[in-house]
Amino acid sequence: MNECVHKTIFSCLSLLLMNAAVFPPALAAGASHFAPTISNKTKAPAAAPKGMVWIPGGEFSMGSEDPTTGTVCGGHEPMRDARPVHRTYVDGFWIDKTEVTNEQFEKFVKATGYRTIAEIAPTKEEFPTAPKENLVAGSTVFTPTARPVALQNMYQWWRYQHGANWRHPEGPKSSLNGREKYPVVQVAYPDAMAYAKWAGKRLPTEAEWEFAARGGRAGEIYSWGNDLKPVGKWMANIYEGKFPVKDTGADGFVGVAPVAQFPANRYGLYDTAGNVWEWCSDWYRADYYAQLATQNEGVVRNPQGPDSAWDPVEPKEKKRIHRGGSFLCTDQYCTRYMVGTRGKGEVTTAGNHLGFRCVQPVKLTKR
Repeated sequence: MNECVHKTIFSCLSLLLMNAAVFPPALAAGASHFAPTISNKTKAPAAAPKGMVWIPGGEFSMGSEDPTTGTVCGGHEPMRDARPVHRTYVDGFWIDKTEVTNEQFEKFVKATGYRTIAEIAPTKEEFPTAPKENLVAGSTVFTPTARPVALQNMYQWWRYQHGANWRHPEGPKSSLNGREKYPVVQVAYPDAMAYAKWAGKRLPTEAEWEFAARGGRAGEIYSWGNDLKPVGKWMANIYEGKFPVKDTGADGFVGVAPVAQFPANRYGLYDTAGNVWEWCSDWYRADYYAQLATQNEGVVRNPQGPDSAWDPVEPKEKKRIHRGGSFLCTDQYCTRYMVGTRGKGEVTTAGNHLGFRCVQPVKLTKR
């Protein structure tokens, strides 16, 4: 893969090799780490902005138990960066019901003339050793393999595609025709920030995102409860079949789906698990929750994330938080559709499984 491939092309950096097909129904091991959510009684301060819902805020247990222990099937990754589970408080805020869609992002682009990172060719200054012919605008695209492969090398199913961007999610031959209600993808962190600012909003903090996704529930595995398929019903757009060879579409969709095709959580949010990853505003540090545990003996209030990024896998890369998982998440490789787990990505990296949603605080907070 050539040097001007974006620096990081995946969110699930630690591989999940389990091939089990059945998810046990409940989070048993260590459930006592979670205390009940205490929601604020504050009512919405006004009528909801279009396409948004009110989240009252409050105090909750943030993080995830180790899915490799007890009765929960979470693959072979212990999710250490999502512990210790800790008490967190967030103020009330408005949040988009769905991920930002192609038609919404198009309005922003038409109004501002904005060009996303994927639409701009890399420069020789950025990649001094790259051949000139490789300095072509594009982005990363998931490509199924022809046969089963070992899951240690993600470059087998990711490629840098010239001409891939938000208008052409899989490359020049793809388009947005019929995809107006699909989540916009191929957006890097600065692209998501630019849209949010134009819309009079901002990206959610990781704590806001998790509080909203949990829907007032405490310690449950998914944003809808503890069963992956309650009463045999799929609740999210994830990967079924043999990864990365064939997505069978058992949940109704092969690849990305239009927004709001699955039931909303208790707060009225759609697609907080699966479909596309969502950018949050926090820097990613693998040890951030551990730092909070040593610095705070009580409740962490309105956390804004760490002051700097650090991923031990790629310590030189500047990464922000991803949340929610995507249509590529599977128990065979990446189970980060579990509500308390965390993803991360280098800030200039986009992909055809990465989007975002916005929040609008009652009083905007400087970051």
